[in-house]
Amino acid sequence: MSEELRQLLQTSHLSAERQQHNFQTIHTTVLTSSPYMKSANFRTFHADDLKFMFQQYDQLVLNGACGRALNGRPLTFHLSKRMTRAGGKTSWKSIRDRRTGSVREEFEISVSSHLLFQTFRNETRSVTVTGLECTDRLQAMQRIVEHEIVHLSEQLAWRSSSCRAARFQSIAVRLFGHQAHTHDLVTTAEVAHQHGVRRGSRVAFEFEGRRYQGIVNRITTRVTVLVASPQGERYSDGNRYMKFYIPLNMLQNPD
Repeated sequence: MSEELRQLLQTSHLSAERQQHNFQTIHTTVLTSSPYMKSANFRTFHADDLKFMFQQYDQLVLNGACGRALNGRPLTFHLSKRMTRAGGKTSWKSIRDRRTGSVREEFEISVSSHLLFQTFRNETRSVTVTGLECTDRLQAMQRIVEHEIVHLSEQLAWRSSSCRAARFQSIAVRLFGHQAHTHDLVTTAEVAHQHGVRRGSRVAFEFEGRRYQGIVNRITTRVTVLVASPQGERYSDGNRYMKFYIPLNMLQNPD
């Protein structure tokens, strides 16, 4: 079954018209079929939407070969609030049964709900995913899933996958028309920068009824703020700090 998928990945080359037709068909089908998405700039979605989208791509683009190559091995789908830089991730692992010694494989495709929901909120700049401009969240989600389908397909066919490698990029171009293997979704760091907050900025915030001032150390889903304190952990600058994880909208200008 993996041989069928391998041959398809090596030889299939869809025209730009067919690629666009598949993209638009899946965009419409997912939106009309989902009980969760109310618009292309949806405010909520479910792992079942990812699963349905994968199934549509597998049938339209891969003729079902990816599903057959799984050969009963589980593939799960996950929405991640913790992925702050990567739009998606495909993981696979082998699990050995201690009693029988048998090994089973499991696969998972994750998509960053954090980045999707932080993007398409009236930003003025263009948003690109896999080098292609996206005008709504559903389009961005599709491009992410396409990218992860290439990862999954390569792993099933060759047991390895790297989006920096020529094989991956060739498949992504021939099947989906991708022009890059990266995305330009809006990160928390970008939003913070728009509000004048960056690493090293001095900020203030309230926590449990007390006001603190500190220095921004890191920006992910929340902002890590270090507050000088004799009871805190010692850092490389020789000072001791307490660490707080604060939502961006709770930060204030220091007095």
